[in-house]
Amino acid sequence: MVAMASWGRLGYWEHDVCALSDRSRVVQQIRGGLTGIAYGMGRSYGDVCLNPGGVLWNTTGLDRFIHFDEASGRLACEAGVLLRDIQQLALPRGWMLPVTPGTQLVTVGGAIANDVHGKNHHVRGSFGDHVHGLTLVRTDGQTLECGPELEPEWFAATVGGLGLTGVIVEAEIQLRRAEGPWLDTETLPYDSLEAFLAMADHSESGWEHTVAWIDCVAGKRGRGVFMRARPGVASARPVPRRRELRVPFAPPVSLVNRWSLRPFNSFYYRLKRRRSGRAVAHYESFFYPLDALHEWNRLYGRDGFYQYQSVVPRDDGARAVRAMLDEIARAGDGSFLAVLKTFGERESPGMLSFPRHGVTLALDFPNRGARTLKLFERLDAIVSEVGGRLYPAKDARMSRAMFEAGYPRLDEFMQFRDPGISSAMSRRLMGS
Repeated sequence: MVAMASWGRLGYWEHDVCALSDRSRVVQQIRGGLTGIAYGMGRSYGDVCLNPGGVLWNTTGLDRFIHFDEASGRLACEAGVLLRDIQQLALPRGWMLPVTPGTQLVTVGGAIANDVHGKNHHVRGSFGDHVHGLTLVRTDGQTLECGPELEPEWFAATVGGLGLTGVIVEAEIQLRRAEGPWLDTETLPYDSLEAFLAMADHSESGWEHTVAWIDCVAGKRGRGVFMRARPGVASARPVPRRRELRVPFAPPVSLVNRWSLRPFNSFYYRLKRRRSGRAVAHYESFFYPLDALHEWNRLYGRDGFYQYQSVVPRDDGARAVRAMLDEIARAGDGSFLAVLKTFGERESPGMLSFPRHGVTLALDFPNRGARTLKLFERLDAIVSEVGGRLYPAKDARMSRAMFEAGYPRLDEFMQFRDPGISSAMSRRLMGS
């Protein structure tokens, strides 16, 4: 047995870890025995990738490229391939991922199972929108091929299905054309939530990527920094050498606290305001700024941290986000990493996909026990009142009632569950 944690480091639990490295043997490895769940890089924040007392099928050994058609940009690969490795393979050949989350250190299987999104949902949707097909192995020995047109119900259950329909062993993905690694960017300060929403709306037609940092301790002011980007033209400029650092250990207490948060946020806002304007940026620095700081989750101390990410309907966005920021400021908690984005109107491909038309706010909170959980209950009430929902890939404590209310296709999804697969999250939110 091995003690395993997720990225939030809220605890370590004993698991029987089974390494998957040969996709032709996955059927034999997962068939029968204790219930299990696929585990890739463990970058989910909560308990979606954990199965205390059971089996974790580690998929990082399924890391081979199967086929890449350079003319069409169609890539077939195993589920343990990292998004980073796809970018490194594809960019020199004129292609890149159409949708990517805030870290490239996640597996293809994890990206599908959580239907991850990026900063360009209004243009390209979520990761599942670009999956042409996948191979799913079930614990009863069945192997299924599914896609948007082949067994579409199985595909819709598996994309965003939290790993509960089977083990994804390979996938075929459509990449997008890219002239190079450069992005044209613009940074704009804003001083209210209404100003942010106006910038987001105005940017949708001309900018593919939009995201904002918000000062979560400024209360009703809602000030922040809006960043937008679009693919740049090919350039012969040298790729900058990215300096990478590592947090060496977790301190006894969180370095993110009420004494550090307010001065840091004030400094960051003023710095970004002074440096606002147009620039050219490498895709890694824009898409994955935290990947250069390895083990950054240790900054939150030995007790770990939660991430709380919600999406609320667009018409209620300013009101609901302002109410959440008020609660956070009143509690004296908050985050350096407060991210505000909008989702477009397109329908998500998965039954349990998180993105929907609206405004999404994501914040990290040091684990302070009951005090933090009480704050989340107040935030839950705000999100629920306007018909919003939480992101399971980031969640570690959502109630079953809130999950059921936020995901109206849950009953339909349950028909596709694999009874030999279970996680801490599925037991908490679905009963098994």
